[in-house]
Amino acid sequence: MYDFDEVIPRRGSRCIKYDTLAKTFGRGDLNPLWVADMDFRTPDFILEALRRRLDHPVLGYPDTGDDYFEVVSAWVERLHGWKVPADRFRFVPGVVRGLGAACRCFLQPGDKVIIQQPVYHPFRIVPELSGFEVVDNPLRPVCDAEGFLETYEMDLEDLERKIDTRTRMLVLCNPHNPGGVAFPAETLRRLADLCVRRGIIVLSDEIHGEMLLGGRRHTPFASVSENAAQCSITFMAPTKTFNIAGVVSSYAIVLNPDLSDRFFRCLESLEMDYPPLFSTVATRAAYTDRGFAWRAEMLDYVQGNVDFVDGWLRANLPQIRAVRPQASFLVWLDCRRLGLSQPALADLFVNKARLALNDGSMFGPEGAGFMRLNVGCPRSNLQAALASLAAAL
Repeated sequence: MYDFDEVIPRRGSRCIKYDTLAKTFGRGDLNPLWVADMDFRTPDFILEALRRRLDHPVLGYPDTGDDYFEVVSAWVERLHGWKVPADRFRFVPGVVRGLGAACRCFLQPGDKVIIQQPVYHPFRIVPELSGFEVVDNPLRPVCDAEGFLETYEMDLEDLERKIDTRTRMLVLCNPHNPGGVAFPAETLRRLADLCVRRGIIVLSDEIHGEMLLGGRRHTPFASVSENAAQCSITFMAPTKTFNIAGVVSSYAIVLNPDLSDRFFRCLESLEMDYPPLFSTVATRAAYTDRGFAWRAEMLDYVQGNVDFVDGWLRANLPQIRAVRPQASFLVWLDCRRLGLSQPALADLFVNKARLALNDGSMFGPEGAGFMRLNVGCPRSNLQAALASLAAAL
């Protein structure tokens, strides 16, 4: 059994979540519940593996090992039921960097990239900084009888209307950040059929795919049909699951040989496919039986935190509703009943409640009236945060 209630002081450890509060929010006296890493101790078996490697006095160029992607492939099959040959994998130095490399590999000046907002903001920023036009195909909100958001679904009719001769790529967030949606396989199949018919490459960010809640199983986009396999590049990583975001250890999966030849050559030409020393050490340690067991305990605790936040808000702050995520430790808070402008909503959280959450508007205009809460922390911290919010209101 692991102690996820342990409070670990992180200030002064040069982490973004705690040590950039003043720079980001204008004040440092905040309870940080924003950046998507967890406050739980990184698993002991990963730290032990890193320490063993550090016991050797030379930190020279590492050898990945011929079996490295066999280990990763076995984990993907165990977790998702998706069997992928080891030669279909390549290291990438972070999912966002992989997205950027794919944009530069497959797009030409004037091409368009479709995103589905509200969504993780680098999906917009990276293509725009690379000189490509970004087109929004907003997710369709699904609300309950009271008008609170319950989930999102894709609007494939709107998507087809927005595709033209310059549209070359769609960036998919599966599972979705910030909405926590695990898209149904049938929706993903329909998306794949549309993209193949219209000549669209799908970049599928599945970094939260190891963190399905409530006993659910992740459905990789490329696994749902032959069309999906042929039109997509999938990005995965152990970093969210095992709280090792500072150890870059992401990977790409490409089944279509034409896409893989181009993309893998692109990664090689940029020297982006060569993992740093600790990436493979940490991933090998994570993708084991011990990692499988730790992950199960962690997800049970995160589910308990989701249940706690949802129940507490319903009982004490009925103006705010938690959108219950199907995956990950990020909870989308529907604050629209407060009737505040987005600047006023952000001011309420930051300057009155002294809480640092992600402002919903950073995920696109569809995020107005929402805030993103990170529940990957000891439950006592969430209790204190919600009490502060209630006092501020």
